[in-house]
Amino acid sequence: MAETPLAFMIGTFVVLGIFFIVDLFVLGRRPHVPSTKECVQHIAFFVAMALVFGALIWWVAGTRPAIEFYSGWLTEYSLSIDNLFVFVIIMSNFAVPRQLQKFVLSVGITIALVLRGIFILVGAALIERFTWVFFLFGAFLIYTAVKVARGEDDDEEFHENGLIRLLRRVTRITNDYDGERLRTTKDGVKYWTPMLIVFLTIGTTDVMFAFDSIPAIFGLTKDPFIVFTSNIFALLGLQQLYFLLGALLDKLVYLPAGLSIVLGFIGIKLIMEALHGNTLPFLNGGRPISAVPEIPTWLSLAVIVVAIGGAALASLIKMRKVDASSAQSR
Repeated sequence: MAETPLAFMIGTFVVLGIFFIVDLFVLGRRPHVPSTKECVQHIAFFVAMALVFGALIWWVAGTRPAIEFYSGWLTEYSLSIDNLFVFVIIMSNFAVPRQLQKFVLSVGITIALVLRGIFILVGAALIERFTWVFFLFGAFLIYTAVKVARGEDDDEEFHENGLIRLLRRVTRITNDYDGERLRTTKDGVKYWTPMLIVFLTIGTTDVMFAFDSIPAIFGLTKDPFIVFTSNIFALLGLQQLYFLLGALLDKLVYLPAGLSIVLGFIGIKLIMEALHGNTLPFLNGGRPISAVPEIPTWLSLAVIVVAIGGAALASLIKMRKVDASSAQSR
């Protein structure tokens, strides 16, 4: 159940809705390659927005929801940075002109938010009715954490999903872009441009990522409002991160290790919560196992900050050492 006032939630969605409309239909109509200064300014603005929003939640709903938001936002933001690898590959595979990539990311992220919203509502309904779902979520996150730690989760190449392959078979799609247009005419025949495929690919691929991130955030909070707003603020500024970090993503060598720790920790936390509120008849006669301790929200936030911050710092130190040794060998 949501702990924040209804009026605050409505106001939040109205403001965010206006922002996305402006981003798509005003700013998005000026395709360009953002400069480094513009990217840094936008990212700083969105981070500040998230911090202020968390403070507002603290004010209207209390300490716990605010800490849950910050924990969820940091987790989703870290996972989103890791997923930028795939966005780089998608843009390359579909040969998206660089000046159109910002617009493509804006539309793709908006599609992803709509699909994630549906996914979150389904997940919240399942958790409300079937608490044992936490066992599945927890086991999946631990499995994912092991894969990430072993490097088995790396996306070295992009494979089109079934929806995109079906679309190619049933529609006429040209290989040439026509600005931002979805439809174009060639020799009197109407075609879809590759822009349609790219939009759907970015949006649906991001939902595939949600199979990791949504269970992870449900391990931090059961409030659908906190879950959804954490996702929104994590995806805001992702397009600027794409341009800013595109060439540096492969140098964040310890980020997978930090993500692995976070996912593993949340997976264990989910299983402990499922045991604490157990209803399965073959475990303890269907009664909660009170001996299982509850992990406080502040500890979750501390683990996330230390794991992700430590991984980022270690990556920067290693990157500087590599750059220094390269300079000496010249």
